[in-house]
Amino acid sequence: MWTSPNRCSREAKVTTPMERTKAVKDTRELLELLAASCEVTVPGLIQTVATRLLRHYPLDVDLDVSALALPSLWASLNPPSAKLSGHDDT
Repeated sequence: MWTSPNRCSREAKVTTPMERTKAVKDTRELLELLAASCEVTVPGLIQTVATRLLRHYPLDVDLDVSALALPSLWASLNPPSAKLSGHDDT
C-alpha cells in the first residue's frame, strides 16, 4: 500500500475493491476529458499523453470482468442488483 511521505498518521488505510475500481474509472474519465480538451498550456502535450494512456486503459466492461475473477481486488461497476432494479449508482 502506498502512503504519502507527508503523512504524520501511523494508521493504515485499506483500499476497498469499490474505492480501487472507482479510482480507475474516475481516472479514465479525467484522461478522456484531458484528451478532448481544446485548452492546454502546452499545446497538444496533455492530449497526446492522455490519448496514449487511454489506448491501454481498462473500460468498464474490463473492470467488471476483473471483478468477477478477483472480487477481493475489484468491485463490479454494475452489480446484479443495480441491473435488475434499473438503478445505476455509479
